[in-house]
Amino acid sequence: MTSEARRPAIARIWRGRTVRARADEYEAYNYEVGIKPLIEKAMGVQCLREDRGDETEFVTISYWESVEAMASFTGGDPTRIHHLDRDAEFLIELPTEVQILRIRASHGDTGGDGR
Repeated sequence: MTSEARRPAIARIWRGRTVRARADEYEAYNYEVGIKPLIEKAMGVQCLREDRGDETEFVTISYWESVEAMASFTGGDPTRIHHLDRDAEFLIELPTEVQILRIRASHGDTGGDGR
């Protein structure tokens, strides 16, 4: 099977919230320190952001070939959270869990700027 024929089977979803005043700063930090290394390991990564009132929620969805592939990235436990060194400084509360979903169907363009 060629790498082009491989399709992700698992989505791992992380959520975190920061105060709106520091959202741009956290987004840049998270991308440099958290997302770039994830891009090297996962089949794909999406970063989403919702600004609301005085807080901002970030959602990172990483796509994986299998739970085993994801477990090798997380050090054995696919639900393990990887807190970045400065997460406690930025985030309103440190996330305690991630959501792991099996992809059942995917249709159309998922968007993004390809950064």
